[in-house]
Amino acid sequence: MLFAFTFVTMVGGNPEHDAYGFRHWKDPGPMSEFLSTGPLGRFEGFLGSLWMASFTTVGPEYVTLIAGEAQHPRTYVKKAFKTVYWRFLLFFIMGAISVGILVPYNDPALVATFITNTATGSKSSGSPFIIAMRNMQITSLPHVMNALLITTIFSAGNTYMYGASRILYGLSLEGRAPTILKKCTKQGVPIYCVLVTMCFPLLSLLQLGNGSSQALTWLTNILTAGGLINYFVMSVTYIFFYRACAAQGIDRKTFPYYGRFQPYAGWIGVIGEGAIVLCYGYASFKPWNVAEFFTNYTMVLLAPVTFTFWKVVKRTRFIGPLEADLVWERPIVDSYERSTLSEPRGFWVEFLGWVGVRREKDGAKAGEGQGEMVEVR
Repeated sequence: MLFAFTFVTMVGGNPEHDAYGFRHWKDPGPMSEFLSTGPLGRFEGFLGSLWMASFTTVGPEYVTLIAGEAQHPRTYVKKAFKTVYWRFLLFFIMGAISVGILVPYNDPALVATFITNTATGSKSSGSPFIIAMRNMQITSLPHVMNALLITTIFSAGNTYMYGASRILYGLSLEGRAPTILKKCTKQGVPIYCVLVTMCFPLLSLLQLGNGSSQALTWLTNILTAGGLINYFVMSVTYIFFYRACAAQGIDRKTFPYYGRFQPYAGWIGVIGEGAIVLCYGYASFKPWNVAEFFTNYTMVLLAPVTFTFWKVVKRTRFIGPLEADLVWERPIVDSYERSTLSEPRGFWVEFLGWVGVRREKDGAKAGEGQGEMVEVR
C-alpha cells in the first residue's frame, strides 16, 4: 500500500497534481550532513542512518527460535529462511527508497521528530509516510495508515515476546538462568518466562513523558548495540561451524539449508558487524558526552566481560574443528519428524484449512491413483 502510494503520488496522483518524482534527491539532495560539513559530513550522515537502521534489521535470529516448536523444522524453517531475503529487499530497501522519494531530509516535521526530539503528539504522527501525506493535504489516509500500523506493531510485539521468552527458557535449561523458569504449562508454554518478559513492555510508557522519553532513547541505543553484537557472534559461530564441516569432510549441501558464498559471507559479517559495533557511538566523542558514550558502548564493554567471566568460572574451552559434534540432536529431530502424523503443508493449504477448506488424501483411493479429495467443512 505504501509503495503504491509512493508511486502514484510521485507521478502526479495527489491533490496538488505535482509530479515531483525524484525532486528531493536533487533538492536538498540524497544525503544529509551530520556533525561535519562537506563529503565527511555526508558520510557521517550515512553512518547515522546506518546506526538507526540497525535497530530495525532483525529476522533470521527469530526464525531459528521457531525451529524448536515447528512440526517439520527442516521443511518450514528452510522456507522461512528463504523469505528473509525478499523481506530485506522489499520492506527495508524499498521502504528506505520510498521514504527518500516522499520526504526531504530537511522537512521540519521530520527533523522535529527524529533529530531535535521537539515534535508534539505521538511518534506515529511523525512517520515519514504520515508526514508526506499531511504535506500533500491528504486527510483520511493517515488515519487508515495509523490503524494498519497497529497490526504491524502487534505482530512485532508478538514476535519479540515469543523470542525473549524462549531465549530465557533456553538459558534456564542450560543452567544460565533460574531453574524456576523451566516451568511449562501442559501446552508447553514456559509460563514464568512469559510473565518475566511481559514486565519489560511497560518501559514503553516512558515515551509518554517528555523527560522520561530520554531514558527510552538510551535503552534503545543499548538494545541496538546488543543486536549488532548478536549478529557479530552469529557470524563468528558460523565460521567455526564451516571450519568443522571442512575438517570432518561434511558436505554442507547435504543439509536442509546451507548458506551460499561461504565462508566469505561469514567473514564479511564478522568484519562489517565488528566495524559497526566499534564505531557505533563515535558521535559521543564529538564533543565528548559521557551519557551517550555509556549508552552506546555499555553492551560493547559488557559482552567481553560476561564472556570471559563464564569461561573462567565454568572453565569451558574452545572446541577444535575435529572435536565439534555436528550430529548433536539430529537423531532426536529425525524421530520427532517421523512421529508427526501430518505432512508438511504450504502456506495456502494451511490458510484454507484455517477458513474451513480442508484438503485431505484418501489413503485407499490414493493407492489406486485416485489423487486427492477436497472436503469443505
